[in-house]
Order: sequence, then C-alpha cells, then structure tokens
Amino acid sequence: MLWLKRWNFIERARLERELWDAFEAKEDIEFMVNELKASIEAADPRTPDLGVQNFRLEVWITTMERIRKIEAMMAKKER
Repeated sequence: MLWLKRWNFIERARLERELWDAFEAKEDIEFMVNELKASIEAADPRTPDLGVQNFRLEVWITTMERIRKIEAMMAKKER
C-alpha cells in the first residue's frame, strides 16, 4: 500500500504539513530531517514501516528545499 500513499496527495500534504508546522514553530528542520535519515540508516532493513519512513524522508527533503527557497526569496524582497 506504500505505492498508493506515494500517489495520494492528501498523504503527501500531511507529511509536508508536519515539516511546515515545525518550521513555523522555529524548530530546526535540518536537524529533524537528519535525525530521520539517521534513524532510517540505523534501522533493520526488515522493519515493517521502513518504507513509510523513507517516504516521509523523501517528502521532508523536498519540502525543506522549498521552505529554504521561499525564505531566500522573502529575504531578497525585504532588502
């Protein structure tokens, strides 16, 4: 069912929202992404939800990049 989640825009939006909420709360999103990545790398490959965690990481990385681009654009506009 992981393939279905990958194509489900609501599931993707929910994962994106997790990172946006953390960003808005002034949390360190790079740390969150790196922590998730480290936990995936340390996990047993037979872990049942490893695919879901990999999907979360994929969404978080693209969302983090988008957040940083928006931040850069906004910083340019403020000057």
